[in-house]
Amino acid sequence: VQLQASGGGLVQAGGSLRLSCVASGSTVSRFTVAWFRQAPGKEREFVAAIKWSDGSTLHADSIKGRFAISRDRAKKTTALQMNSLKPEDTAVYYCSGSNTVISSARATPNAYAYWGQGTQVTVSS
Repeated sequence: VQLQASGGGLVQAGGSLRLSCVASGSTVSRFTVAWFRQAPGKEREFVAAIKWSDGSTLHADSIKGRFAISRDRAKKTTALQMNSLKPEDTAVYYCSGSNTVISSARATPNAYAYWGQGTQVTVSS
């Protein structure tokens, strides 16, 4: 399985960005796809996840109400719509995938076997 993330950039606080993750591979239909982010000097943290088969989602409390994860099954694409961005959202954002359940207990990097290359999001104040 390969994951290709795109859509990062520089935006002012309060602005919006939409990240995309294209997945390839025959096992994607059984996957949970997640977005993580990592700011300089910090650990990689969970942002949101979506179960490919039924569209169920999980969002981190820190971004709930501002970010939304979705998927387009036909295009094998997962999107992360980010609104009301804050400077503390600045990080490298990674999409990831694994044949795992969607739950808070599994919202850790160790639960995901496949990773995209990351895309930089910078929010200026």
